[in-house]
Amino acid sequence: MKRFAMLAFLTTAPAACVSIERATLPEPLLLDRQWAQAAPEQTRMADHALWDAFLARYLSTDAQGVNRLDYGAVTAEDRARLTAYLGALQQVRPATLTRDQQLAFWINLYNAATVDTVLDAYPVDSILKITDGLLPTGPWDRAAVTVEGEVLSLNDIEHRIIRPVYKEARIHYALNCAATACPNLMPRAWRAERLEQDLAAAERAYVNDPRGVHIDGEGGLTLSKIYAWFREDFGQDEAAIIARIAQAARPDLRARLEGRNRVDRYAYDWSLNDTANASQE
Repeated sequence: MKRFAMLAFLTTAPAACVSIERATLPEPLLLDRQWAQAAPEQTRMADHALWDAFLARYLSTDAQGVNRLDYGAVTAEDRARLTAYLGALQQVRPATLTRDQQLAFWINLYNAATVDTVLDAYPVDSILKITDGLLPTGPWDRAAVTVEGEVLSLNDIEHRIIRPVYKEARIHYALNCAATACPNLMPRAWRAERLEQDLAAAERAYVNDPRGVHIDGEGGLTLSKIYAWFREDFGQDEAAIIARIAQAARPDLRARLEGRNRVDRYAYDWSLNDTANASQE
């Protein structure tokens, strides 16, 4: 999930300041009409066993509930298996899949390609450091995969295919940018038959985690910058975003959100979701 040159990995900004970062994001405009085509009936998908096994081996949850990947422990054999999985996904013809199958396909492709990108550069303490220029802007515009003969970047997948085609705000809880503040990388592959259930679960998990929504002792409301960067996906203004968040909040948080119509600040921690950074609290 794209981003921005920053002076520090943990960034907090007043609500009014985040508009500058919003302006640097790609518009959700369809890359090519072929990506909007879908099959009416479910067909055979790529086998996700290699991705499931990779995540089972290297992903774990720290004391604060952050799913972290042990990048430094990945063996050459498992790296080769990840490469094979990405190769298999790139042989899929998305137009032969149903919309739910497609969305699961794009999520898995994005997440696996992101992990592969980090492994290429590892050791690194933030995905922002993986850049082709002088500024820490990240790898999101790099060529990442080839689907149907078309070379795609991570930005292409997220902003020029997924967002304009599916118009599903909860996609931001599913795509993982390898940052600590990002919604958790799911510990198994996304699949069409569980898509709605898993999107709903991912939304509840992030909304009820301080990375997503935090109210301090003085009542100040801090939201993840995800809600500012993609404001048009979540609601027309801050009041609408808060109302949407409240629907997924647990009763105690929902009560504290009641009557609010503005956000005090936004925050995001860009440190790598590496097990080496796991909290010991």
